[in-house]
Amino acid sequence: QRALLLQAKQGAFVLGTRAIPKPGQGRLLIKVEAASLNPIDWRIQETGLFIEDYPAVLGYGTAGVVAEVGEGVTKFAVGDRVAAPGIVGNSDYCSFQQYSLGDARFTAKIPSNVSFDEAASLGVSLDTPAIGLFGPHNAKLTSPIDKPGVYKGQSIVILGGSATISQFAIQLSRLAGFSNIIAVASPVHEPLLKSLGATHVVDRRSPSADIIASIKSIADSDIKVVYDGICGDDTQAVGWGVLSQGGHMAVSKGTIKAPEGDEETRTVGFTFGSPHIPPHYEFGEKLWGSVHDWLQNGTIVPNKVEVLPGGLGGIVAGLERLEAGKVSGVKLVVRPQE
Repeated sequence: QRALLLQAKQGAFVLGTRAIPKPGQGRLLIKVEAASLNPIDWRIQETGLFIEDYPAVLGYGTAGVVAEVGEGVTKFAVGDRVAAPGIVGNSDYCSFQQYSLGDARFTAKIPSNVSFDEAASLGVSLDTPAIGLFGPHNAKLTSPIDKPGVYKGQSIVILGGSATISQFAIQLSRLAGFSNIIAVASPVHEPLLKSLGATHVVDRRSPSADIIASIKSIADSDIKVVYDGICGDDTQAVGWGVLSQGGHMAVSKGTIKAPEGDEETRTVGFTFGSPHIPPHYEFGEKLWGSVHDWLQNGTIVPNKVEVLPGGLGGIVAGLERLEAGKVSGVKLVVRPQE
């Protein structure tokens, strides 16, 4: 099969070939019809983090057709349309190739109202905020899968609101019942973010002090939860400026710390957004077990997508755009069979 290979640590991507993996116990072989590009892809190439074996395949949002099922798989059959996240550090499960494996526990059937391109936007972009906010670590909020709507009367702030992970954070916050879902984003994205569940959109281009004042005027209670989908200096300044005493900030990068002297009164947490880690198995299975019905009913909607030309050959240019900050509000997707 054709694949986009990261040749070496901090090396270059090259188009090449690799063997089609064989699905073992509880696994599926997926013919990849669409694969999403995510910031983690260029960060891995740039930093060399997480990957030990090269050449490596990246890509952490998969959508396609079941080509083969492994032993013990009963919920899926050959021909099913499915979506799944990749596994960081295990090339066989990643989507920048024509066939990849999926773990049946963390795979969802795609309903007929959702395209492969749209379904590929799920993957790590759904896992990261879902596990960060509702998994067993980090914010540890009550999951809307178990008890929807329990946060009525409370406020949550979503920083970097138009980022694709933040779009899912907004939707999950809506399911959790937050009365004020305050997104900080460019005004051009306000209609989209409000359609997802944001109750207010504050202009990210305003000075930090003005953003903080706006958020505090909107919230009619203490702000106990902030989700930062960007983790830049500007979003962090706003986040700590609005987070109440005893509050928690869930972040999408592992290098963020609470301000000096604040560590005991306000907390910050990063969680690796993967269901494939043992502490996340139970929540991950519940999450991916909910995806089909959520999508079918419109409870959760995928990101808007931009399909890049050239199949696997279009990925490198797309990652360069992501790294340069030239993508906003959409998920870049390629079709590996092209």
